[in-house]
Amino acid sequence: MPPFDLGPRSNGEYLPYPQTPKVREAIRRTLAHSDDAARRLGMSRRDFLYSLGGAASMLFFLAACDSEESASRDETPGGTFAVSTTSTTEPAAAVEELAGDEFIFDVQTHLLDFDLTTGAPGGGFGSGFPQANCDEDDWRACFGQDWWFEQLFMQSDTTMAVISAVPILATPNPLSIDVMAAARAAAARACGDEGRVFLHGQVNPNVGDFAAAADGMRVLRDQFPIGAWKVYTHVPEAQGWWLDDHDADAVQCGNAFLDVVREIGPPVVCVHKGFGGGSEYSSPVDIGPAAAANPDIAFVVYHSGYDGAGEGPYSPDDLAGVNRLIASLDAAGIEPGANVYAELGSTWWNAMREPTDAAHILGKLLARVGEDRVLWGTDSIWYGPPQDQIQAFRTFEISEQFQAEFGYPALTDDVKRKVFGLNAASLYEAEPVTAPCAADQAALEELRAAMPARLSYGPSTAAEARVLMRAHGLRV
Repeated sequence: MPPFDLGPRSNGEYLPYPQTPKVREAIRRTLAHSDDAARRLGMSRRDFLYSLGGAASMLFFLAACDSEESASRDETPGGTFAVSTTSTTEPAAAVEELAGDEFIFDVQTHLLDFDLTTGAPGGGFGSGFPQANCDEDDWRACFGQDWWFEQLFMQSDTTMAVISAVPILATPNPLSIDVMAAARAAAARACGDEGRVFLHGQVNPNVGDFAAAADGMRVLRDQFPIGAWKVYTHVPEAQGWWLDDHDADAVQCGNAFLDVVREIGPPVVCVHKGFGGGSEYSSPVDIGPAAAANPDIAFVVYHSGYDGAGEGPYSPDDLAGVNRLIASLDAAGIEPGANVYAELGSTWWNAMREPTDAAHILGKLLARVGEDRVLWGTDSIWYGPPQDQIQAFRTFEISEQFQAEFGYPALTDDVKRKVFGLNAASLYEAEPVTAPCAADQAALEELRAAMPARLSYGPSTAAEARVLMRAHGLRV
């Protein structure tokens, strides 16, 4: 198994994208290199692949294959991973290039806590995830608190996180507010500190009586430490809605919902915009108008409007993916550094295997919403431990050519620190918790190496993804 999971995989909100020839070749070169490197270092191939040297090798060969592919078109890559050949064979060099001390606050994490005393269902949310190799007798146990905590805080450099709601409308909800609160308390006990985990309050203002939904928000606010509100405007698709109520044919609840947010706080709305099985309501067209009309509310655009297609420079004639978000902000006059934030969950995981696309995505977002308004999210644990995403971002660079041609900022260490965690800490008014739960970096790396094989949880086939997408209320 290569050190990075490069798919095919999904978070359950889109059909998995097949591996490209470039990705397959990068994996082939990494595995071939690992045989020689492991022998030279006197370690097993598995141990090398799961070491920093294995991660460095994956990034090195992915960058090399991307450069060769670009050269075949007489082009140069717009982005790359700053990883040297030396780091693929010398442990000290790998530590220097891939290890880091950034404060990492992941604003999009998930878990599922099922009642294991009941028989495992044959359908429903979660059943589409391929978990046959998770080392548990019941596949549902692979999504619980223990696995979430272990893969997030023990197998990655993450030290703070948000447990974000998912659009499960059925009862019981395996990611209810009670499940979130229990996971938050468990993390506090395990790490010996408070303030490491934040909770989202799930709201479905388009389902049922709005007054009841509003009362439910007030109850959540009174009983739990809600850090932000999470909504899905495209779920269920038959009852789609917009934050600005611009479409008379949609459910009219956006303005009323934002009024309640303003009334009870916190004034932070996290809204899914992007992957949505083709639903028009997953478009970020309403973000600009809603932000302009509600300057006292922060809007966090989950997935940044990304829909999996190739990304180029911004053009008003190409309103797809991230460009839709930018066009909405432009039309509404929302300036960089205002009340709109762009979140990278699943977006970065998909884009990092295409460095030029990744450079356009990051460059457009940093230039348009501002370097203080881009937030780190990974959609874990759907993709397993997020350490590979962290290492890829830690070493990623936007080319000087793209900076000059498109006005993208450089991905400096300071900018990366903001994206990794400082921006989220400011948004959530949180004091950064920088200490990992393990004693030191060496102990942490040793613990990670001894843990079960790194798993990705998201569906890997279209059939598996459709199960989850139907559970999201999408018609696929």
